[in-house]
Amino acid sequence: MQIKDLVPWARRETSEGKEESPLVALQRDMNRAFEGFWNRADRPFGGLAAAFGEGAPRSDVVETDRGVEVTVELPGLDEKDIDVSISDGAVTVKGEKKVERKEEKRGYYISERSYGSVFRSIPLPAGVDPDKAEATFRNGVLTVLLPQTAEAKAQVRKVEVRTS
Repeated sequence: MQIKDLVPWARRETSEGKEESPLVALQRDMNRAFEGFWNRADRPFGGLAAAFGEGAPRSDVVETDRGVEVTVELPGLDEKDIDVSISDGAVTVKGEKKVERKEEKRGYYISERSYGSVFRSIPLPAGVDPDKAEATFRNGVLTVLLPQTAEAKAQVRKVEVRTS
């Protein structure tokens, strides 16, 4: 082993078999470090954005016997912070969280504010009745139930499965 093998930006061979300049390798490593920093820094109020996966909350869409059920995880939000709408064949969920904390004790004063928002638009399958949609919010999970139309239910046909 040589000392240059221990230095991260020592000359390396590229995929073409050519030796790479230590300055080029150092520049690439520095770029990677700064990109990682800025990718984390552009998420204001990291806890909220990280909890929502950078502003897009986790969601599931499941077809049940009652209709189409959309669940969206919104930890830390209250019912009053959430807006649900249905238009153009999609259900849209928006949420905003504003937190303000003030603390004043002998010798110091703390004032903190944070703000975060989430947005998710989920396309819906054909055959749902948006006029009969119901939304519930419990333990940080929003559930939107969209019943199927009578026409959609009538189009369902069972197919017999046989062994060959």
